[in-house]
Amino acid sequence: MMAITLRQLHYFEALARHGHFGRAAEASAVSQPALSVQIRELESALGTDLFERGPRQARLTPFGERAAPRIAAILRGVEELSELARAAGGDLSGRLRLGLIPTVAPYLVPRLVRAVAEARPGLDLDIRETVTPRLLEELGEGRLDAAIVALPLGEPTLVEAPLLSETFVLVRPEAEAGMPIPDRETLGERRLLLLEEGHCFRDQALSFCALRPSRPGAGLDGASLATLVRMVGAGLGVTLIPEMAVEAETRAAPVATARFPEPQPRREIGMVWRRTTPLAPRLGDLAEDLRAALAG
Repeated sequence: MMAITLRQLHYFEALARHGHFGRAAEASAVSQPALSVQIRELESALGTDLFERGPRQARLTPFGERAAPRIAAILRGVEELSELARAAGGDLSGRLRLGLIPTVAPYLVPRLVRAVAEARPGLDLDIRETVTPRLLEELGEGRLDAAIVALPLGEPTLVEAPLLSETFVLVRPEAEAGMPIPDRETLGERRLLLLEEGHCFRDQALSFCALRPSRPGAGLDGASLATLVRMVGAGLGVTLIPEMAVEAETRAAPVATARFPEPQPRREIGMVWRRTTPLAPRLGDLAEDLRAALAG
């Protein structure tokens, strides 16, 4: 059997995940022909096809399905070995793969980068922004070292370290500035604009307003907080956004903001990581540094 390389296994994992050569190559930061050649060499080394090629899709063969969990275990073992070596080196340094949810990343990343530069000058942040389910998947597979998400998650395999707490702010058309702040029942009667499915902030807004996911008037969902605020400015409804997003998203929009009376709706933001990672003690120290920096 020909030698099998870690690069080939990484490309296999990318192609199995994306089901498309072009998208897998883009995710792997290589050209499509280069990825295709490596997959062919892996199949040649194994003596059988791993993928069924179609015009728009690459589908795992039965053998590929059986091989996938074994390849994932090999890659995870290599990542754990790397983490063990980093943990043995003392202070946290080198590349840290950190995931953030989209309702946090644009507003918190500059502060995080400054905080890390001051507290851990030898640490190089590799930022990944996506929704919570994908972050948890990548964290579990070892493709991320830690993630910053809304808490609590209730995942027994993860350590949760709170970083900050923030309130939700009501955004409504500019013409409503100064009007009474609606209570939860009244707000539930308005057209509440929400983020698309998959965003945890969507679920938190629905929970505060005591609304079902399939509420009346659904269908005007946005892909980002910026889109929601602009939809409010166009008179399409009202929305809730986290406190950290208010300045950035409302400064140039024809909207008014209002804060609810106590007890205000709020969310907890924290950092999570795998309980089993050798980096756990160092990540706990980093979370303490970030909590102090964000409180300042």
